[in-house]
Amino acid sequence: MLGQTFLQNGVYVEPDQPNQDDDEDVDDIDSRDPAYFGYYAQFVHQQNMLQDTVRTSLYHSAIVMNGPTMFRGKIVADIGAGSGILSYFAAAAGAAKVYAIEASGMAARIQKMVNSTSEKNAWMSGRLEVVKGKVENVRGIRVDTLISEPIGVLLVHERMIESYLYARDNFLKPGGSMIPSNGTIFLAPFTDANLWTQTMAKVRFWEQQNFYGVDFSPLAKDAKDEIFAQPVVGNFDHRILLGPPCNHFVDFCTVQTAELLDFVIPINWIIPTTGLVHGIAGWFDINLGGLTLTTSPQAEQTHWQQVRFLFKEPLAVNAFESVRGWMRLAVNKMRSYDIIAELVVGNDMVVSDTTAPWVKLGPRSADKVQESDALDPRLAPDGARRRRGAWSLHEQTYWYVPSLLQVLQLVYLTDGI
Repeated sequence: MLGQTFLQNGVYVEPDQPNQDDDEDVDDIDSRDPAYFGYYAQFVHQQNMLQDTVRTSLYHSAIVMNGPTMFRGKIVADIGAGSGILSYFAAAAGAAKVYAIEASGMAARIQKMVNSTSEKNAWMSGRLEVVKGKVENVRGIRVDTLISEPIGVLLVHERMIESYLYARDNFLKPGGSMIPSNGTIFLAPFTDANLWTQTMAKVRFWEQQNFYGVDFSPLAKDAKDEIFAQPVVGNFDHRILLGPPCNHFVDFCTVQTAELLDFVIPINWIIPTTGLVHGIAGWFDINLGGLTLTTSPQAEQTHWQQVRFLFKEPLAVNAFESVRGWMRLAVNKMRSYDIIAELVVGNDMVVSDTTAPWVKLGPRSADKVQESDALDPRLAPDGARRRRGAWSLHEQTYWYVPSLLQVLQLVYLTDGI
């Protein structure tokens, strides 16, 4: 029992065990934990999430709506409690006890809130117990209900869902409840010449042959590989979508962790208009006790926004042609995923196997995602009808579109000069 931190009623937290495997291909995200938990220990990041009114209000509504069946008189665990807001909502809904499990420094902030209940928030007095530690290290908890916000960009970024599933398998009583209970990833083709051109402009810099007398062109291909491997996170106008999305459903009540380490989303779209596919757009929904939180570009904006995966070269399609393919996601050591995808146009084209030689990814050895020149699909006879792309989900770049109010303010200021 040396090193264990004991709490109440037999609950304790195991110390972290150092990784004994020197194999670089082993998926070890523990090395990323200090930066990850340090980020979420900061008030500014917690405030950003709290002020996401779509997120916070829907979670609040879900807990209130399900209060009589999932919370009143129940024992609850808040997985990755962060600011503690879901724990506070659960206590307000009548939970008999709430374990607020948080590994970052925010655990001390939640404890400070708990300690002040004699003067502030008296309604949650005696209901909350703060558990400081990673979910995987906690022992001795059995609960009726799990609540969590384990979601990242494209649903799976940051890999917090794996901790949520650990809690399901180790803390939740048979027949217990989960909020959220499932999630759905959506993928759709998009066209955005402006985004593609501005991304390509970053590459053009490295094509210069006389930058203060220096020829940078030997680095041009490497720069293009790196820049186009960065997913673009940001809200966009839904009218850039060229067709309805395909989807991939994840049932948090039944999915096994191994199924999330390396999975493939089949793609099958019918494009109703002639145009250029500049890449694949992604977003997600989650089910909060019967309420749907969506990050769709057609819905109110959230702090998750949407994500776009640009191809190095656009793909031309004619009206009502079929576009088929797949997107494969494999976990990496950066609490995220490496992603590859292939699209082909027309029913006569053969879609590559997801484990074809050009696919560099593996569930435990995904360090490089760029294909070589020799495997560039444009060099094949059917190259004009096939596109492949590779991205690292943790290497996100951001695209901000000014709001109408910001545009009007700029016009006003410009006119006033």
